[in-house]
Amino acid sequence: MRNYIRESILLLVIIGSFIMMISLDTISQAQSYHDFADKRAIFAIPNFFDVTTNIFFALFGGMGLYFCLTKKQNMAPCSWIVFFLAVTIVCFGSGYYHWNPDNNSLFWDRLPMTVAFMGLFIAILSEYVHTNIERFLLIPAVLLGLFSVIYWDYRDDLRFYYWIQLIPLLTIPVVMIVFKSQYTHQRYLIFALLFYLLAKLTEIYDKEIFSMLYEQFSGHSLKHILASFGPLSVFFMLKKREVRTITEKTSSISGTLSR
Repeated sequence: MRNYIRESILLLVIIGSFIMMISLDTISQAQSYHDFADKRAIFAIPNFFDVTTNIFFALFGGMGLYFCLTKKQNMAPCSWIVFFLAVTIVCFGSGYYHWNPDNNSLFWDRLPMTVAFMGLFIAILSEYVHTNIERFLLIPAVLLGLFSVIYWDYRDDLRFYYWIQLIPLLTIPVVMIVFKSQYTHQRYLIFALLFYLLAKLTEIYDKEIFSMLYEQFSGHSLKHILASFGPLSVFFMLKKREVRTITEKTSSISGTLSR
């Protein structure tokens, strides 16, 4: 596929999704969002499991960060560092939020999340589309992510923040299909997306899962664990991958995903 066609498809997904999102009515933060199922305090820690399950972000984010700092990546090195550093900070932002859930603490939960989304987004674009993307777009993308949270906090409008979350989910499958990576083990990106989607489902069914598990573990606590498996999958991809041979580079996308 010619480069301009592939890049046009990618731009259509990015711009089209943005237009679709801003065309929606203003999305305010529902205060019911802060009403989580598991409110148990253990060892004087309120909402114990919702707070403590964030440790997985620090664990897996720290693993990835250490790996990227000690074994510099040939492509998008700064983006991968930004991604894993932000994932690590999510542990503290989310833990702070769940200690006392409200809009003010939620701001600090979402801030590092947007940086992680943008770090991953730019890393993938740099590796699949063009290596110079990181050089020119990493800082603007991170600032854009931060702005989406500031905009929500100031205007009580989540549309921009939701788009920041949505864009990696849309673009990763697209670039894997229409572009070719020079690395093996790209299937771990699909694993990361699946874990994130599962995490969103358990977040939605927080109370139902809590009831189903005899009020021992909630859907939101499970969400933290599943979401942290996304960065863990990315870590394994970076650790295991190798540069493809010429034959592998020209293989079909089905062959790529079956490795």
